[in-house]
Amino acid sequence: MTAEQITDPDIQADIRPGAAPAEMLCSGAWTLHGIALLEARLEALPWPAAGELSIDCSGIAAMDTFGAWLLHRTVHALQGRGRSVRLHGLRAEFDALLKLIASRAAVPRPEAAPAPGNLEKFGRQRWIGLLDMLGMLAFLGEVALVALHSLARPRLIRWRPALHNLQTGGFEALPITGLLSFLLGIVIAYQGAEQLRRFGANIYVADLTGLSMVREISPLMTAIIVAGRSGSAYTAQIGTMKVTEEIDALRTIGVAPIELLVLPKVLALAIALPLLTAYTDVMGILGGMVMARAQLDVGYGTFLHRLEEAISLTSYLIGVGKAPVFAVIIALVGCYRGFQVTGSADSVGRQTTVSVVQAIFLVIVTDALFSIVFSWLGI
Repeated sequence: MTAEQITDPDIQADIRPGAAPAEMLCSGAWTLHGIALLEARLEALPWPAAGELSIDCSGIAAMDTFGAWLLHRTVHALQGRGRSVRLHGLRAEFDALLKLIASRAAVPRPEAAPAPGNLEKFGRQRWIGLLDMLGMLAFLGEVALVALHSLARPRLIRWRPALHNLQTGGFEALPITGLLSFLLGIVIAYQGAEQLRRFGANIYVADLTGLSMVREISPLMTAIIVAGRSGSAYTAQIGTMKVTEEIDALRTIGVAPIELLVLPKVLALAIALPLLTAYTDVMGILGGMVMARAQLDVGYGTFLHRLEEAISLTSYLIGVGKAPVFAVIIALVGCYRGFQVTGSADSVGRQTTVSVVQAIFLVIVTDALFSIVFSWLGI
């Protein structure tokens, strides 16, 4: 329909009183272009005050969804005032369009839910945390079953992925863990030197540095570094595979994702972390030796001789023995969080962050529990 046709009075949409007292006549094109002045006319129109209102729609030449909506709104407003309205003369296609508009407009809008209170928010958070804990326990049980099955049949263990994870999670972590442990040894020896010098107990810097590094600091700091480095990588790798539906593809071809992706990582990290701990023990003590030589004039030979008396085999084994437990925690948390990714890149980043935080938290809590148990046992 052209602009010239819309300006034609016979084409423009109109509604006016009919010959009967309670009759209205509709005419013209009830379309978006032909209905421009009709809304103001509807507001000013003198509607009959009582009785059944009859609206003759036989004069409507064209109708689109906008015109059908306006007619429906007018009828609905009159019925809301208690009037009885009857439409007649409407062409079949226009009547079908009007019924479609009425069915859509009749759907009630859902009421906005009230904002949850603080108690409700707290309850929801605790419930989500409980479900997450149950999911973690279920994942741990599933991994344990697969591990027992693989130990019964060693040929099922994926040695190639395990060796690859041993290289990436162990060998490639040597520079960063060694450097940080060396610097920590320097810091501990420097802080201890200031106090030991006052009492003339310079030689005991070996006890301070060696025992603290071997028993507590070295296994804990190594686990934290590995959690931030390898644990996050596990989550990102499995999460990306989840997004790209590679996990579903593995299940489709009959490969268990836990057997291929989780068990090799747990095995590799359980081997790598104790070795890294022993390595960082040496680097931390080396840093303490350098600082003891510089600040307290304690020679390397004297330091090592005192170190033999300060560190017992039990203390060394306690530190190294914590590492496999930390490794299992880091690997399981990292892999579990990877499987919790829900199909978007944003979810990968969010679960990676949660993985690092949870792994470090659980490592520190576990270390505190070890300290309590060892104190209770007197070792």
